[in-house]
Amino acid sequence: MLKKLQQRWKVSGLRLTFVLATFAIGGSLTGYIGRMLMNIFPINNTWLWIITYLIVIIILWPVMVLLISIPFGQFRFFINYIHKIEIRMGLIKAERGTNKTKASEIRLAIFASGTGSNAQKIIDHFRNNPHIRVVLIVCNKPGAGVLKIADQEKISTLLTEKEKFFRGNANLDELKQYKIDWIILAGFLWKIPDAMIRAFPDKIINIHPALLPNYGGKGMYGPKVHETVLANHEKESGITIHYVDNKYDHGKILLRVKCPVLPDDTADSLAQRVHVLEHTHYPATIEKLVTGRWY
Repeated sequence: MLKKLQQRWKVSGLRLTFVLATFAIGGSLTGYIGRMLMNIFPINNTWLWIITYLIVIIILWPVMVLLISIPFGQFRFFINYIHKIEIRMGLIKAERGTNKTKASEIRLAIFASGTGSNAQKIIDHFRNNPHIRVVLIVCNKPGAGVLKIADQEKISTLLTEKEKFFRGNANLDELKQYKIDWIILAGFLWKIPDAMIRAFPDKIINIHPALLPNYGGKGMYGPKVHETVLANHEKESGITIHYVDNKYDHGKILLRVKCPVLPDDTADSLAQRVHVLEHTHYPATIEKLVTGRWY
């Protein structure tokens, strides 16, 4: 039963626990407060009491569940859950995020070359979002960890190769087939070709594990970035989220977030601190950007 719920809602085991706890506590509060309200205005007629109580419960339940979901970190899940219930009950029209309105759905393609830790965080962030969906993982390395993530998440994959990517049409036919709106680079090591940049103007973004414009450019990725930061005795490092243009790590900067470089740091320890920033800020920045709420 629990495994079926986990698969249906596409949540981790821990998150399922929080969701079920929210249901239980929210439901209990709804019943308790509903009875208190009914005692304030006593109704003698049994059927009228039952009908009124049901109306009170229907009104109270979404409010109580949303309130309880906040400390459990499940507010987004329950907003979407209640939205789907309203659609099924015919209370609102399915204007977005349903099969009838695919044109209004924002479709993301994640480009990655490695283990896919950032890709996983992005997928998790948009898992229950009715308006934004990761529909394609593009990778240039057979056997990369991100392909396993795509398989587990049941997301389509495209294993690209150099000839078509750089000297062909840059896989634009496949991207068109999947109706991609935005391209999100998450540890993708190839330079994006001009044809793709022209096809997606200001719709390709990247995250770099240092504070650009420093420590960017060709060959500056992975441990090399952190080793260079440490070799130069920098006091701080961080992340940079930016648009992609026809130069490595060069496009317009959207966000820079800093972290300290500690005296006893190694490339690994600094990388771990930078990863925390990536996982915290990249998904949220993507959401604001693609929905037009970036400022």
